[in-house]
Amino acid sequence: MTAEHRGAPSDRPAPGTELTIVKLSPDGTEAARYPGRALPSPPGWVAARAFWIFGRMDLGYLVFDPQDVFLEYFSLTRPYNAFGIYTSHGRFKGWYCNVTRPSWLDGDVLYWHDLYVDVVIYPDGRHLILDEDELARAELATRDPALHGMILAARDELLQLARARAYPFSEAPA
Repeated sequence: MTAEHRGAPSDRPAPGTELTIVKLSPDGTEAARYPGRALPSPPGWVAARAFWIFGRMDLGYLVFDPQDVFLEYFSLTRPYNAFGIYTSHGRFKGWYCNVTRPSWLDGDVLYWHDLYVDVVIYPDGRHLILDEDELARAELATRDPALHGMILAARDELLQLARARAYPFSEAPA
């Protein structure tokens, strides 16, 4: 999807709209596709409720179980998203955040383009930065220094927003 086909950041789906959410890998190929339902969101954001529809995934630092509830917040203007993860019984597990290109809509399809670095933020405020080794292997520091710098700045901005409990982190239990 090219930039000229992307909707404007003010074009957000109405709450309750069924969405198809598509994750793109760093190389731009489709990595995952899953259903979600739009939630109310402020300008520049699309919020959605989705369920973990895949099998149990124990990452060692966070476990995704079938029917976990994901409250997903996609920035249409900033290079990241944040997923508040809850058990099917409502217990908050924490945040899984992705450094991305700004998300975009094409009708009722929401796209997000993953860019290597992820941030996990636990309910107690501890955090874990993931996949910086993948970023190093991509050699963006020399091939595309501007993109490399943007990825690191987005990682830092996510951590700052979480510490300040700014949106979207203000949406989860304290």
